[in-house]
Amino acid sequence: MSTRQIAVVGHCCLDLIPTFGSTTGATEALLLPGKLVHVGPAHFATGGPVSNVGLTLHRLGVPPLLLGKVGDDQFGRVLLDLYRSYDPLLAAGMIVASGEPTSYSVVINPPGVDRMFLHCPGANDTFGADDLAGVSLESVRILHFGYPPLMRRIYANDGRELVALLERIRAQGITTSLDMARPDPDSEAGKVNWRVFLQRVLPLVDVFLPSFEELLYMLDRSQFEHLHALRREGDLSVLADSALLNLLAEWCLEAGAAMVVLKLGEQGLYLRTSRAKDRLAQAGNGMPDDLDAWRGRELLAPCFQANVAGTTGAGDATIAGFLTGLLNSQSPEETMTTAVAVGASSVEALDASSGVPSLALVQERVVAGWKRCPVAISLPGWRWDTAAGLWYGPGDQAAIQDTSR
Repeated sequence: MSTRQIAVVGHCCLDLIPTFGSTTGATEALLLPGKLVHVGPAHFATGGPVSNVGLTLHRLGVPPLLLGKVGDDQFGRVLLDLYRSYDPLLAAGMIVASGEPTSYSVVINPPGVDRMFLHCPGANDTFGADDLAGVSLESVRILHFGYPPLMRRIYANDGRELVALLERIRAQGITTSLDMARPDPDSEAGKVNWRVFLQRVLPLVDVFLPSFEELLYMLDRSQFEHLHALRREGDLSVLADSALLNLLAEWCLEAGAAMVVLKLGEQGLYLRTSRAKDRLAQAGNGMPDDLDAWRGRELLAPCFQANVAGTTGAGDATIAGFLTGLLNSQSPEETMTTAVAVGASSVEALDASSGVPSLALVQERVVAGWKRCPVAISLPGWRWDTAAGLWYGPGDQAAIQDTSR
């Protein structure tokens, strides 16, 4: 594990996926008391960001250190064996908690019906800063933490445990990265004051990578519910204007993050970075060499066209691509392109990572002229660059300097 430069920490689980025939019927009809439903063989798959981000990094050729927590039960052994099937070292850093259950999800996905999940949080709920005590991070340059809203001890007390963990990591000069998840509004996590949580945590986060919907839910619940009501009525243009993206990102930067990367689903990836050179300089040894190139940036990278087989874990794969770009000291433009290219590769398989080839093959496909998808977001004041395949925002310092010459 001495050469592992990216550690992936946080939520992990085992997914149990029964197979359904075309005549199984709707979900409502399945969940009737006393009903026997015939299904096909079940598949076991790894789930959560530790699995999705970690295995995507592995496929890209960036060996990760996986630091999730499982129980000493049968599901835990299955999950660790799945990691070992990719590389024996992938299971070496995993934490095995005696007497605790391993997190698992039963994925109910009959044809023609939205998926339903039965989820047991298991050992994720007891994960804390002390679980990393004694873990060697000597070679680690970037530590990515995923899904605090699905880990009770991590989100409790306005994120006190996560603050302790990130403080310990940053003291070692490691760049910190954080992804979120949208909690069930009726759950304990759904009642957390996420604004307060983020205000405490973001000063310790160098790269913040939530989805647009997750961040909107946490910062403006009423706006989130309004946009979802429009979606239910058939209006799918949730991202009506780039001004909303900028507003959300600016809040996070003012709260203390060095850069904000918003995952936009089929609309691509949005980047906003701090204008303060000192903040970027404090972001740890996983940052690119040319920090000036990253200061005050506003970019939007459209998705690449893909033959979509499944979108599970596409956001996690995109994160793996972004972190790989940072680690390889790519420019912001190159990093954004790498991120959406890896994300597009991931959707060409049913799971999160098996559709992703090596980084070299991803880059070859981009250079060969891989076509981008159109963006439906309103972008007033933005400039399209055909060579880069990116949109440059009105707040992008590099674009402003270029046009002023």
